[in-house]
Amino acid sequence: MSSWVETTSPSFAARHDEADAEDVVGVLELLEGTRERLATVLPIVPEGLEIVVHPTSAQLDLAQPVVPVLRRLTAPASRRYLAGWFTPREIHVLAPRALAERASSVPGSHEMLLLTPAALYAQLAAGLSNPALPPPLRVRSMTAYARNAWLAAGAGQWFSGQTAHARPAIARRLREGGEPAFPPGIRDAQLLGGTVLDLLAREEGEQAAARLAIEPPGDVRRTLERAFRGRSFVHTQGAWRAHLARLAGV
Repeated sequence: MSSWVETTSPSFAARHDEADAEDVVGVLELLEGTRERLATVLPIVPEGLEIVVHPTSAQLDLAQPVVPVLRRLTAPASRRYLAGWFTPREIHVLAPRALAERASSVPGSHEMLLLTPAALYAQLAAGLSNPALPPPLRVRSMTAYARNAWLAAGAGQWFSGQTAHARPAIARRLREGGEPAFPPGIRDAQLLGGTVLDLLAREEGEQAAARLAIEPPGDVRRTLERAFRGRSFVHTQGAWRAHLARLAGV
């Protein structure tokens, strides 16, 4: 049986199965690069975090019981991308080999999953700056989280680069499911949340996307109208649906 060991980098310390030692070096390099990029756009970029790298989904779910709850609330096609969670001082994530095993045959799925550590770190950084977003997240606060899941997950996806690999998965979602809500509900947040920030960044710049990620949503319609320079919610909804169609190649 393999034992658990620790690998460190300037800003992080990872606990992991010794069988994952080589892969964890890559995870820490990814996180250091993500931290450097986020430091230019977000007010809080945490360091000194412990990264717990789990070899199996069962171990992850046991360590972070909120993960299986969120998975049940997420559309089946998007559940594979829920491969970790975080607290103010820790990030729990599947090992790269376990992430690779979760990938579907859809192009981009493997790349999105391997970016999971970066996405979780970006969610944590945004959440520490935005009181409406986790951490913490508890089962009893799930209803409140559901209202803002699109922004929490979207911050992770967009800032980590996952959204750039999501085109084929988005195309599949539009073919197989009904019309998604705007902004995406909790069932679609893990796949489509990042597309809202992507649209905003394309129209108003990366700083506008960063401001949205750390602004307490309050009234979502008014928040999005402010973010898109006063454009009506209905018109932004139409622009977002057109953006999804472009991403999906429809």
